[in-house]
Amino acid sequence: MKLLLGWAINAGVLLLLPYLIPAVQVKTTGTALLAALLLGLLNVIVRPILVLLTLPITVLTLGLFLFVINGLIFWLVGRMLDDFEVTGFWWAVLAAFVYSVVSTAVSSLLLRRDA
Repeated sequence: MKLLLGWAINAGVLLLLPYLIPAVQVKTTGTALLAALLLGLLNVIVRPILVLLTLPITVLTLGLFLFVINGLIFWLVGRMLDDFEVTGFWWAVLAAFVYSVVSTAVSSLLLRRDA
């Protein structure tokens, strides 16, 4: 149940993102759901490979290169879906950062455990 709620939260944040960053456009709720699914899958499958391959530059930049990797994945999803548009790579880096922060904040508020 938490997995489905997390997916819905991520899709909702994707629908909110064009209001925060005008360089990102999400046209429908279905597109947001599909984009959230693709972002999750790419973060599970592709991101670890990219992190491993770019480990030297990540260490050299004290981890800041991870923002570039996140932006690359976000931009890639924008290229894969027709109704999900990101106008440029650096906008994708910013959008991935905002998406991550807002999604984490909302998820921690809604999915927190009772201690």
